[in-house]
Amino acid sequence: MAGGFLGKTLAAVSLSVALASVTVKYLGGCSVAACRNSLSSCRFHVNSNMMSGFNGTKHSHNKARTSPYPGSKVQRSQVPNDKVGWFVEWRDYNPVEYTAVSVLAGPRWADPQISESNFSPKFNEKDGQVERKSQNGLYEVENGRPRNPAGRTGLVGRGLLGRWGPNHAADPIITRWKRDRSGNKITHPTSGKNILQFVAIKRKDCGEWAIPGGMVDPGEKISATLKREFGEEALNSLQKSSAEKRELQDKLHRLFSQEHLVIYKGYVDDPRNTDNAWMETEAVNYHDETGEIMDNLTLEAGDDAGKVKWMDISDKLKLYASHTQFIKLVAEKRGAHWSEDSETGCPG
Repeated sequence: MAGGFLGKTLAAVSLSVALASVTVKYLGGCSVAACRNSLSSCRFHVNSNMMSGFNGTKHSHNKARTSPYPGSKVQRSQVPNDKVGWFVEWRDYNPVEYTAVSVLAGPRWADPQISESNFSPKFNEKDGQVERKSQNGLYEVENGRPRNPAGRTGLVGRGLLGRWGPNHAADPIITRWKRDRSGNKITHPTSGKNILQFVAIKRKDCGEWAIPGGMVDPGEKISATLKREFGEEALNSLQKSSAEKRELQDKLHRLFSQEHLVIYKGYVDDPRNTDNAWMETEAVNYHDETGEIMDNLTLEAGDDAGKVKWMDISDKLKLYASHTQFIKLVAEKRGAHWSEDSETGCPG
């Protein structure tokens, strides 16, 4: 009886998560500027139970069902939209099993196989230094394997991901206002709003433009990951001399110690996701209002980045995974230009 009740409860949780949308809650109006006019200090909260609200579709992951699987020729089993959710019975579901050789080799950032006798992961909780809790609440574990809370992907195993269950990342979104040579903010001729720019990298693995970011190391604080990943990918900090690293850290401290906005926390529609392993992230916006901080930092691609540059923010962006949606939220919160179409007002 207890087992049946738990199963129904978890199924209900899975259903509510799969259909939930992203809701942005904040104080005092649509933008940071409006908020500051009414309050000396305010916080923005993103209730982000799943990605479905970003793309306006009922089903929360599309890129997580694409083939071939990244870095391979593996084709996922096709999952139609009406069979994504685990609450939909599908007896003929036959996903492909795949875990990359690089993961099976047992690097320090990867779990062993579930079948190994000395591996007993504690899912849905902090497991030593490894965070196995999801940003989206409890997830089901079936036959010893965690189950993707967003639904079926057509592939089981871990693919390129190291951890069974949630793989936690952090994405620093560094922004500034686009300015002319005289230092004046540039407004978009159609929307009349100021144009915001963000630091973008071109990923070496897939060639797509993205927010610089990466995995949270075991025991590492999110704030440390955000600073470290931006330094490694957008400033090439790993190749600097000891003296250069010290100077760079001082400048990064100034950038990352200022007021910031947590834009999103939760599941990410990532092409590396599987039925048993998935990406989750915390996307945080650090804004250089005057541009003075970033003027003293020279962008230089490093680590996983092939290129790095300032990119204008608009609805024309085509970015990796769910990054376009994160950038859209930043534009909305900063009251910046996003679309040439007439934009609807923010909810009260």
